[in-house]
Amino acid sequence: MAKRCFDVLCAALGLLLLAPLLLLIAVWIKLDSPGPALFRQTRVGRFGRPFTIHKFRTMRVEPGAAITVGADPRITRSGQLLRASKLDELPQLWDVLRGAMSLVGPRPELPRYVELYPEALRERVLAVRPGITDPASLAFSHEAELLAAAADPEREYREVILPAKLRLSADYAASANLATDLRLILRTLGRVVHR
Repeated sequence: MAKRCFDVLCAALGLLLLAPLLLLIAVWIKLDSPGPALFRQTRVGRFGRPFTIHKFRTMRVEPGAAITVGADPRITRSGQLLRASKLDELPQLWDVLRGAMSLVGPRPELPRYVELYPEALRERVLAVRPGITDPASLAFSHEAELLAAAADPEREYREVILPAKLRLSADYAASANLATDLRLILRTLGRVVHR
């Protein structure tokens, strides 16, 4: 209950204070390339329920791989900065406010990757709301570079990166509390400022 109250308070305050910045980013994206300012995608949330995640669009509207590898040519000029600064994640404050996500929790995956979860870990990870940040996000902040160096990026993600992220997410879900969430938020903010 305390976690949800904290999420609602921080998300509402964040959306209110950041409203001018969010509007400027949306206009910049629209001017930079054709398409919507927001990117929407179905992800798997708490208890395995699908939900729509919101991010600022950082790529051109065209078909492509589900994972982003290195300097993906689909990434727009505005998208490069938004990705590097993690500002593309800010619309997820709305997902937190509406109850689909938390500030801290396992990053929500695409349904096709959730199907690969071992049953025991699946139950632990999906028992909590997915989040904007978590230990796996911090550990794999250089994921696009790792995938770019792989001979088969999709296989590297499925067989190496996803299992490692899943273990970190399961460990978080088993011991999460408000104090650990605050530490992870501070670490995430520190990483963003450092970038």
